[in-house]
Amino acid sequence: MNSLAALRSALRALAANKLRSVLTMLGIIIGVGAVITMIAVGRGATERVQEQMKGLGSNIMLVLPGGVTAGGVRLGAQTGQALTEEDAYSIAREIPEVQVAAPTLRTGAQVVVGNTNWSTSIFGTTNDYFEAREWSLASGRQFEQAEIAGSAKVAIIGQTVAQQLFGDADPLDQVIRVKKVPVTIVGLLEKKGQNSMGQDQDDVVVVPISTYRNRVQGSSAGKLKRIGSVSVKVREGQDMKAVEESIKELLRQRFKVQPGADDPFSIRNLTEILQAQEASSRVMTMLLAAVAGISLVIGGIGIMNIMLVSVTERTREIGLRMAVGARGKDILTQFLIEAVTLSLIGGAIGIAIGGVATWAVGQFAGWQVSITASSIVLAAGFSAFVGIFFGFYPARRASQLLPIQALRYE
Repeated sequence: MNSLAALRSALRALAANKLRSVLTMLGIIIGVGAVITMIAVGRGATERVQEQMKGLGSNIMLVLPGGVTAGGVRLGAQTGQALTEEDAYSIAREIPEVQVAAPTLRTGAQVVVGNTNWSTSIFGTTNDYFEAREWSLASGRQFEQAEIAGSAKVAIIGQTVAQQLFGDADPLDQVIRVKKVPVTIVGLLEKKGQNSMGQDQDDVVVVPISTYRNRVQGSSAGKLKRIGSVSVKVREGQDMKAVEESIKELLRQRFKVQPGADDPFSIRNLTEILQAQEASSRVMTMLLAAVAGISLVIGGIGIMNIMLVSVTERTREIGLRMAVGARGKDILTQFLIEAVTLSLIGGAIGIAIGGVATWAVGQFAGWQVSITASSIVLAAGFSAFVGIFFGFYPARRASQLLPIQALRYE
């Protein structure tokens, strides 16, 4: 008996009991569909974190003014001693592992061009900010040193601002008003998308930090030139923790912090935070897949159960086959092919249902999902393995029946 004949026999046996076969496949169908959907959801979450990491930039830290305690009450972040531009320049100058350290000021404002206006975030910074964030220009240029030194009325805008103010028109060399200050657009940033908090990173207008301080802010900054934060990019291959400690030690010296006293600043390792989120997403994917895999195991138990019933029902048939020359190996192959066929058909239906479920989750729940060929192959391979593993015992039991006893079975 060749494999093709065994396959035909298996299909006839399954077709003879259609309802029973469908109910047996149900566990496999649910299991495969769940595995594909859960892996797609988990992988989508991981890819979203990776996109956020790419958008944020690699090896980046954020230095913020710390909080103070007054009368036993902690007043929160950025209420303590402020950072200055010189602090940012000292970090870049005195710590060799730091590639750039960009001082940054930020506020929200309405920007206007003609009869169109848009509320956005205004950043005052240097060209080092774009290097720290690994944010390239789609068109135009960065700020010139003379523009940074002379508080020039120039700006670089994000994709969202360009779309809202100019539509599909070229925004370069256009003049917009930022807090009634006319500035000329000299650059358009590449699209970044949303950050980990769901905020649109492309909704931004960037001006030189001197322009922000002297024209947009409109108040005297004094000699200290206070800033809101410092974006620090660490060179590739350097230990982020060690660099963080170096920055902390330098700033404590500059702020003349006494031993044992709280730091008047805070350092956030943003890359480390996102890496932790990515690791959590991977663990969640594995857990979801494991839970879905339980359905496959339950489906396999159902296959074993129904195959044992089938062996019992077809004992006389097995005896007759053996009496006319079928070997034990032929009987084993026949029942094993039946189990695998049952499992693979269920797996194929499960793959289709999993694809539809994945699409529905992405379409209606709004989650980012990612279905891959590897997850489909994994689910199909596992369903075939379930058929072989759980179908082997009933098939072996059938192959070991004695012909004379099988023929006498009622």
